[in-house]
Order: sequence, then C-alpha cells, then structure tokens
Amino acid sequence: MPGLDFTKLKTYPLASRRSKVNQAAFARPGRKGISFRAFYDGLPDFLAARSLRLVASAIVEAHRRKRPVLWMCGAHVIKVGLSPLLLQLVRRKVITAIALNGAGAIHDFELAYMGSTSEDVAAALADGSFGMAEETHRMLNGAIRAGAKRGWGLGDSVGAMIRKERLPFRRLSLLATCHELGVPATVHVALGTDIIHQQSTADGAAIGKASLADFRKLVGVVSKLGDGGVAGNIGSAVIMPEVFLKAVSIARNLGHAVKDFTAFDFDMIRQYRPSENVLKRPTLMGGTAVAITGHHELLVPLLVQAVIEELS
Repeated sequence: MPGLDFTKLKTYPLASRRSKVNQAAFARPGRKGISFRAFYDGLPDFLAARSLRLVASAIVEAHRRKRPVLWMCGAHVIKVGLSPLLLQLVRRKVITAIALNGAGAIHDFELAYMGSTSEDVAAALADGSFGMAEETHRMLNGAIRAGAKRGWGLGDSVGAMIRKERLPFRRLSLLATCHELGVPATVHVALGTDIIHQQSTADGAAIGKASLADFRKLVGVVSKLGDGGVAGNIGSAVIMPEVFLKAVSIARNLGHAVKDFTAFDFDMIRQYRPSENVLKRPTLMGGTAVAITGHHELLVPLLVQAVIEELS
C-alpha cells in the first residue's frame, strides 16, 4: 500500500500563527548588587513566576480593599524559620488570619520558650524518648485546659499563655502576637497526631472543645472571603484542606457568598487534598486557583517580599 502524499500538506506563514511564547516575557539578566525589585521585575512572565505575581497582587489588592487574607500553614513552615516573615505581614495587617495544625502550635511554643525546636525523631524513637519533653506537654496541655474552661479556642489559649509567662523568645510566636493584636489565630487538631497527646496531662475533652471553638472561629473568617479575599494553604497536605472545605460549606449554608476569591497552595509536592479542597472545589462558583510547587523556605520569602514591594 503506497504511503500518503506529504507534498499536499497545507501550510501557513509562521507570522500568522498565535504563539504562546514571546521574547518580551523573557527573563532579564541581573547584575551584582541589584535590588529585590529589579530581580523580581526581571523574572520571566511564565508559569510559576507569573503565578507568584498573581498571588502577590491578589494579597495586596485584598489588603487595600480590606478583604480577608487567610494563611493556613503546616508545621514545616514554622520549622524552617519563616515565622518572622509571617509576623511581618500580620503586623502590617496584610495577613488578617492564621490557621495552624497541632504541630504548628507546638513548634510555635517551643520557639517562644527557648528559641529552638524540632527534635531528631529517628534517634529519639529508638529509645522511646520521642515527644517526651516535659515543658512542652505540661505547659501546652495546661494552657489548653485553662483556655477551654474560659471558652477560648486553642490558638488563643496557647498565645495567652506565652504572653502571660513572658517566654524569652515570644517575639517569634505567631500565636502570642496574634493574641496581642486581636488577629484570629486558630489551631486545628486531630487527636493522637501531636506529641502532647502522648502524656497523661492531655485532656481530650479540653483539646476537642478548644479546637472546635477555633473551627467555628475559622468559619467566620472564611465566610468573609467572597469578593476579593485570599486563602492560602502552605505545607498542609491533610488537616487544613479538610478543615477549609468544611468551613466553606458551612459559610455557604448560612448564606454567605464565598466565591470570587483567590486560593493558592504552596507545597513541595502536589497533593490531592489541597488541589481539590483548597483550589478546585471551593472556586468552582467563581475565583482563581493557583498552585506553586517548591520549598517553603524559598517560596514564602519570595512571596512576602513581593507583597512588601507591591505595597510600597
């Protein structure tokens, strides 16, 4: 059977084609000593660099319009030294709400207590000493019990304790700073996942009561996201995406138009729950979803400084 006659293929002038890549969007070479602004403006206008600009602009616009900017963070964000950057945006009233998982509260406390955190899990697991630091469980579980009796959420309970005890490195604490400034800072716990649950000082009723109070507070934050708010998930693969999805559902059930907001997810690998429960499902009624894959210790400083530049 003879082959097809390729000489009859139809062609068109290259100049008439719509091309997706144009040299005007290329990166601009830097030079020694340039400012961050020059570096940022010199990034190529493609893919993740374009997405980074989109998120920064959405945060700045939300701030200017007094719309909520919610950052939901996994513990790793705190462990890699990013609290000072988040605090910078909290103090400037750019980040208007913080949500952490239980491990995030533990690292936040330990940093406030002694300026360091994160044990060697593999080494400590061998002899059963993993998670057995006395002050961590005693002070955190005590704060949660005391706060629950007052009807406080877990975030306020820990933040208030850090301030009351005047812990030496409390300036590093997200929970203490938010408590001081009246910024919603919530902690969302799954029982059995955190080292303070290993101890006899753990009170499941108090932990559950305080975390449930924080969930209800978070629903209030989420209910106001519509029409220009921003919700970011940074480094939480399970807890915060699941909590956020339920908060969106409740807010909509109560009549709040949670749509036309920007949702972004930063993580080192793409995960199912953030992709579905933070980005895709909540924005189906309207909104923008952005996913950028990379290390927190690189992405978060880039984003924060980009926001600072655009604010000024």
